[in-house]
Amino acid sequence: MSWFNRGQSTVLGIDISTAAIKLLELSKTGNRYKVENYAVSPLPQDAVVDKNIANVDVIANSIQAAIKQSGTKTKDVCVAVAGSSVMTKIISMPASLTEGEMEEQILVEADQYVPYSLDEVNLDFEVQGVSDKSPEMVDVLLAASRQENVSDRVEVLEKAGLRAKIVDVEAFAMENAFALLADQLPEAEGAQTIAIADIGATMSTLNVLHDFRTVYTREQGFGGKQLTEEIQRRYGLSYEEAGLAKKHGGLPDNYVADVLDPFKQAMVQQIARSLQFFVSSSANRSIDSIVLAGGCASISGMEKIVEQSLGIPAYVANPFINMALSNKVKPQSLSNDAPAMMIACGLALRSFD
Repeated sequence: MSWFNRGQSTVLGIDISTAAIKLLELSKTGNRYKVENYAVSPLPQDAVVDKNIANVDVIANSIQAAIKQSGTKTKDVCVAVAGSSVMTKIISMPASLTEGEMEEQILVEADQYVPYSLDEVNLDFEVQGVSDKSPEMVDVLLAASRQENVSDRVEVLEKAGLRAKIVDVEAFAMENAFALLADQLPEAEGAQTIAIADIGATMSTLNVLHDFRTVYTREQGFGGKQLTEEIQRRYGLSYEEAGLAKKHGGLPDNYVADVLDPFKQAMVQQIARSLQFFVSSSANRSIDSIVLAGGCASISGMEKIVEQSLGIPAYVANPFINMALSNKVKPQSLSNDAPAMMIACGLALRSFD
């Protein structure tokens, strides 16, 4: 099974996150994409723990629910493993080698690059282009992940009656989807350095892209679950009730001042801290703008608070702004879910490689 599969028919992008299954199917006419089908199907607590699949049956059922809800007939899927479970390395190889020769050489030399036994890992590679060091060499991106990270996802899809066609990496999917946002950001001279702060249910991931390439990724345990748990504790609700109240409102008047505002501040601090780690590790490269993604980006006015606190232009991710929608897709629902659909979108775009 290939990670960087080339030239195939439509694949569904399915993002298996801590809180939900997010499914997206795109088509393309000329240069314009169209959202054919999409669905978000919630997952119970502890089905996915630290980006690892903990309950195969529950997740397979949720995927089936998303398939039914979306109405798609497509069976081939692109899923992703978390960046933290994948080791990537850029290696230089002679440009004269064929793909088959590269593969042989990588397999012979892989134990230099991969800290696990080779029978425990899935390996793939993709040629990135001519090396800066020498025109006779090409830069090759090598990606390796322990087999269970990949096989768990393949098994879940098979149980749901689907086929894993491509296993991608979340950071690459985010990079793929970011290309759709680029024309929404202000034009600036030269190559831009953009931070994407993806704040999900339990994990915050900072991806920094320079000139459309991922140069830095950092994951930290922080997310919307903390807000849900605080609502649950403060107002005596079940976890499910708290999650619904968070989404649809109906909480007491003191909710904003006592619960939501402190969470927003914590989120800004989290983003600021992640950015500090990046700036100190990258010889003080500065960030031109911040894109907010993930479920927490939908909190009203979040981008204004980030912009005021950090002094950097901030935007909420919406990869669908220039896309057509099929009549099965409700525009308002898609717009609400858009910031959380970035990875699913990057995966669905693999249909058009």
